[in-house]
Amino acid sequence: MTLRQIVEKYLAIAGGFGFLAALADFGLERSEVERIFGAFDEDYHISRYLHFSQVSGQAYAINGFDQTHVTIDFEIESIL
Repeated sequence: MTLRQIVEKYLAIAGGFGFLAALADFGLERSEVERIFGAFDEDYHISRYLHFSQVSGQAYAINGFDQTHVTIDFEIESIL
């Protein structure tokens, strides 16, 4: 999935920027979630708009840390 597709899916799940979205709700296989979000987390220009958290639910290893949710800042639109 492209960054734009991830942001669109995030908005559909969370209902708007700044709200929590469960990583499990993206409808991807575990390996895809970990690979895609891990790559975005490693890219400074993208990662500054992504905020991962471990709340409850299915956890995914994003660059060595268990995460269950993501929040995306509105400002990510500047790089889409």
